[in-house]
Amino acid sequence: MNSYKSFLMKGTVGTGNAVTWEKLINIKDFPDLFPVPEALEKTTLSDRARTYEEGIEESDSMEFTANYTLTDFTALRALKGQETQFAVWFGGTEDANGVPTPTGVDGKFKFAGYLSAGIVGKGVNEIQEIKITIAPTKPIAVDETASGS
Repeated sequence: MNSYKSFLMKGTVGTGNAVTWEKLINIKDFPDLFPVPEALEKTTLSDRARTYEEGIEESDSMEFTANYTLTDFTALRALKGQETQFAVWFGGTEDANGVPTPTGVDGKFKFAGYLSAGIVGKGVNEIQEIKITIAPTKPIAVDETASGS
């Protein structure tokens, strides 16, 4: 499976805590979604080799890249300071013009966090980009209940 039809989604919590999802922005990349847990060394002087125990997952800020438009940048900056529901969805359908619509048929991975957005520095003859950083407040989980819009 290739990365075509991968989407960054924003959730809006409605009545009864039901979440409605919409595509936030077209993204160019996404980070690792399930971080590897830290290895906690528990080696003693009686062990012939180092031994480890699984620790907690190391979840750094999640970074995404998108092409810059003033409209998208303004909409992203409006989310600053608000804990928001986010998800990365894999899979979608295409309309007659080839425009993809997210369905998450190949996986939905949800989390909550605080978003910040900045403009990436560039040089000669390069595309302007937005760097989206989400500081997660909840661990990533497989979402079996999300419904697309």
